[in-house]
Amino acid sequence: MTDSTIPQHIMSQIETDQQNEITAAAVYTRAARIMKDQQNAQILRRIASEELSHYKRLEKITGKVKKAQKGKVIFFMFIVRLFGMTFGLKLLERDEDKAVNIDYKGLEKYIPGISEITDQEEAHEHELLAMINEQRLEYIGSVVLGLNDALVELTGALAGLSFAFQNTRIIAFSGLITGIAASFSMAASEYLSAKADGEEEPLTSSVYTGIAYIITVLLLIIPYLIFSHYLVCLISTLIISVLIIASFNYYISVAKDLEFKKRFLEMSGISLGVALLSFGIGVVVRQVFGIEL
Repeated sequence: MTDSTIPQHIMSQIETDQQNEITAAAVYTRAARIMKDQQNAQILRRIASEELSHYKRLEKITGKVKKAQKGKVIFFMFIVRLFGMTFGLKLLERDEDKAVNIDYKGLEKYIPGISEITDQEEAHEHELLAMINEQRLEYIGSVVLGLNDALVELTGALAGLSFAFQNTRIIAFSGLITGIAASFSMAASEYLSAKADGEEEPLTSSVYTGIAYIITVLLLIIPYLIFSHYLVCLISTLIISVLIIASFNYYISVAKDLEFKKRFLEMSGISLGVALLSFGIGVVVRQVFGIEL
């Protein structure tokens, strides 16, 4: 039954939270079904059960029945399958936190024991950190190596080639050849480094590094295959570079609870700084050697 002593604006927030709880319970239940590790699956089922108990507790307060939002459930399960369990579920927790801001401890005077919901919600994130052991997160350092090196080296190379040659086709193929060769070199270096450090799967580390490098290379040279003016291509490539850095750092900030802004600005500053320096070198080379293509 609805508690009439609770202010209406607070009751409205509680109803929103109630909706979120039943939706989260549905997501955790589905995530548990596709989790191969049974211990992790059991933890997910327990968290789903807690979310459901929160929903029932809130249902008694609001007196209203809510159903899981199918669109949200489908969306978060898509994210889980595409980007991994850790990222998907932590994104769900963030969504719950942002959706409503209720001071449950302040509601204790109306509903004794209600602050338990907050305490359990805070425990969820810590459990998720400890429970999931995904390969893509184990080798995130290898991905960072490939991604960062490709961004720094290729944005710099493309910037230099852009002013030196001013021919988008030549720049594109030069960048592609340089990038592929560098990706093999980087993958080999990562294999030797991982093996020297005694890692169990040095080949896997090198594969992650190489794939991250090649994907970044392909994304950065796309403008040179689409546009005809070299400056338009260069600006587009730099924008793509910033978008890659932003996307990757957002993923890491969610999955590993790291600060987004500092890492983003650092990587962007390095990549764009090298690109600017290389562009200047390209200007000098063109003027000194009189390259005309």
